Amino acid sequence: MLLLHLLSEGEKYGYEVASEMASRSEGRYEVGDGTLYPVFYRLEKEGWVEPTWRPRERGVPRKYYRLTDEGRRALNEAVTEWRSFVDGVERILTGGGES
Repeated sequence: MLLLHLLSEGEKYGYEVASEMASRSEGRYEVGDGTLYPVFYRLEKEGWVEPTWRPRERGVPRKYYRLTDEGRRALNEAVTEWRSFVDGVERILTGGGES
């Protein structure tokens, strides 16, 4: 869900996604290559992201990922499920509004 969300903001390459995730979470979610790229491959296989190779002035080309329409739908479903989960946990922790 987090990767899909970051890609919903625009195309990004792997290191950029990992850096943003670590930065925005204040270091709570640091993702290494060994975790990140298998997830990208799975998302690609599901049809939720599309890769594009882009040349660079120096060095090897970078693989950028963009969210597909199917990926956007999957993201929306995941966010809905997450919010429901958080709401349920919050209700349990706060007593559920019972009198």
